[in-house]
Amino acid sequence: MDLASMQQALSERRQQQLHRNQFAMQPLPDGMVRVQGKDYLNFSGNDYLGLAQDPAVLAALTEGAARFGLGSSGSPLVTGHHYAHQALSDALCDWLGFDEVLLFSSGFAANQTMLQTLAAQDERILLDKLSHASLIDAAKHHAGGFKRFLHNDLTSLHQLLIQQATGKSVVVTEGVFSMDGDSPDLAGMAALCALYQAPLLLDDAHGLGVCGNEGRGSWQQQGLAPAQLQALMANFGKALGGSGGFIAASATVIDYLRQFGRHYIYSTALSPALCWAQQKAVQLCRQDDWRRERLQQHLGLFQQLAQAAGLPLVASGSAIQPVLVGDAGRCLALSQALKEKGIWLTAIRPPTVAAGKARLRITLSAAHQPEHIRTLVAALQELF
Repeated sequence: MDLASMQQALSERRQQQLHRNQFAMQPLPDGMVRVQGKDYLNFSGNDYLGLAQDPAVLAALTEGAARFGLGSSGSPLVTGHHYAHQALSDALCDWLGFDEVLLFSSGFAANQTMLQTLAAQDERILLDKLSHASLIDAAKHHAGGFKRFLHNDLTSLHQLLIQQATGKSVVVTEGVFSMDGDSPDLAGMAALCALYQAPLLLDDAHGLGVCGNEGRGSWQQQGLAPAQLQALMANFGKALGGSGGFIAASATVIDYLRQFGRHYIYSTALSPALCWAQQKAVQLCRQDDWRRERLQQHLGLFQQLAQAAGLPLVASGSAIQPVLVGDAGRCLALSQALKEKGIWLTAIRPPTVAAGKARLRITLSAAHQPEHIRTLVAALQELF
């Protein structure tokens, strides 16, 4: 594409109120963030349990850097898999109950690897309508093609499975959807997959750490066993407060991914210092039930106040609480007005969500204080 075409596309995006800006931020304790010298209440981050700023996690990062260095200096199958990587992998297996895990530089890379490698060329991918871009992009390039079933609709999925009865299918969904904050009926989906012998792949990026016993995730909360999932993808950049992602599965599936997953084979392994810190985050996530309890208290308070204020909430039982606005320009104006009140709440606009579905995507954290929730709702009520 030439520069003139790029400039035209950028101009059109600005005219549509869809142009995005990037800000340099300094995270602060208690769910705060500093931008250009001003402090804001941050309701746009994914640090659900407050682990990103936890002193014990930061101390583990320092210890990891001193012991193992900053970078892995190689891909995992050459020289990049260090003691710190294995320690984190073992901690995840012990926590989640899967045989093995593979670590990735991002959740996006992990999702790409999961679909590109585990969906055979003669299998069709059946994907939830509102799946993350990383899943959609992988499905679009799949040789066997893909179809999307209606969001969280088992009847729609069942119809697609019936249509594919003479062929093979792979079913893909999320445990907690990032823009709507809702969850599918995973038990019902697993039963359908078993009936039609279709592997079930789960992206639980927003469920890990928050849902289930010890934060094992949405699948465990809904009563699924590891054997009912062919693979589980989750990442460290949400409730675990760090960066990177992983796939958990049986020993056979993991070895297959290790041998044929191109993202894994050809990417430099995660920083060992970061892995050491993530191991500490996993430990705290497992033992600190008070973090999930506090998050649930914040969620209950927010929903009570928001409903009393008449805010147009999208139904969600998770830490993701979308306020539906509709028009992208109005959503952008509301976000700016909130900044003027000391609240950082990003406007989510197309193409991240469908046209006419622009929203203020509120994310709650255990790091917040109850007065922060009250301040947010009061500001939203005034603006709406």
